[in-house]
Amino acid sequence: MAETYTNWSGSIRFTPRRYAAPGSSRAVQRLVRRARRRGETLRPVGSGHSSTPILTTEDTLVSLDKLTGVVAADPGQSRAQVLPGTKLRVLGAELAEHGLAMENLGDVDYQAIAGALSTGTHGSGITLGNLSSTVLGGRLVNGLGEEVPFGVDAGEDADHDLLRAAQLSLGTLGILTSLTLRVEEFYQLHRQNWITHIDWVLEHFEQLVETNRSMDFYWYPRSDMAQVRMLNKPGQEPDLVPPGRLKTDIIGPSYEVIPNDRHLPFEEMEYMLPFDTELEAFREVRQRVKTKHRARVGWRVLVRTIAPDTAMLSNAQQRRTMTIALLQNNTLPFKEYFDDMEPLFRTFGGRPHWGKKHTLKGNELAELYPEWEEFHRIRRRMDPDGVFMNDYLRELFGEKEK
Repeated sequence: MAETYTNWSGSIRFTPRRYAAPGSSRAVQRLVRRARRRGETLRPVGSGHSSTPILTTEDTLVSLDKLTGVVAADPGQSRAQVLPGTKLRVLGAELAEHGLAMENLGDVDYQAIAGALSTGTHGSGITLGNLSSTVLGGRLVNGLGEEVPFGVDAGEDADHDLLRAAQLSLGTLGILTSLTLRVEEFYQLHRQNWITHIDWVLEHFEQLVETNRSMDFYWYPRSDMAQVRMLNKPGQEPDLVPPGRLKTDIIGPSYEVIPNDRHLPFEEMEYMLPFDTELEAFREVRQRVKTKHRARVGWRVLVRTIAPDTAMLSNAQQRRTMTIALLQNNTLPFKEYFDDMEPLFRTFGGRPHWGKKHTLKGNELAELYPEWEEFHRIRRRMDPDGVFMNDYLRELFGEKEK
């Protein structure tokens, strides 16, 4: 019997009947086949950093914590084969031993690689894609209990559409058992965090984006100051630097320098918007926060950028992207704040982050993704009995109860 599971922020709590931690792909296959025979469901879980109920199940919760590590590395082809339960901080260290590194990372590094990919985790950089865009192939156990190779792991006859569906699938095609990632030569980054006024950032945003390998900024609603984070390979720093105080100035391996320490849990809503050098959406967010929410919201608003990609459910699919994230301490009310801001994001063509708070469902999401129906055609082929579905996912996808 499993105990009550609580996600990182504490907003999702449920008690599955069973908790499983398979140590091999065959063990995963046995779990799936048993669940299918019994007419039950199972959901994979990584670090539990998502704050939507995509991982909830009344039946079996499957941890991939025993499937971890870099299995093989090929510097010549810039590839690495890794196991799905590998935490990002461990992955960075193990890739470094092979002289390799991830192209980019997100804001935190305690996620499991499979969960980070499957929910669209991203860092910042207008030429750097979602983590899922680095997936070249892999293997997954589908809803029939079959281990299916995809992408480069499937060889010359690979179904390219299956790869684009599997890159970001919310764990609905199957349970990942292996991943082949595009990586690059090990590199260091120079990270500088500047404290400056938000007006300077708004005036220089386009130049900051175009001249830094990675740049993001936090806006602090109560002070109207901003923290600008610039990450570049040493010797490639731009001439433009913000006026103000240099808070952080470090050089180190990319996997150590990119992530932030996150000691205080928080709730978050993040929308992916078409890239806009004038930051029109952010300007409206700022104005609304200052006029309606400033008394109750002291946490920052985070702005990042993402390169376009081709994954079917990627929220950066086919467009250069700017993201705006609202953060609120998990001990404080957040629903009224998020509910008020979400329609604003939608007016700018925003797509919600799959792992963060939002209210969109079925038909609303279908309008945002050109290949929505194609993804679900592949999903139903991979999992015809809905072994990997739960109530939340059926509502999210606009499907009837099982």
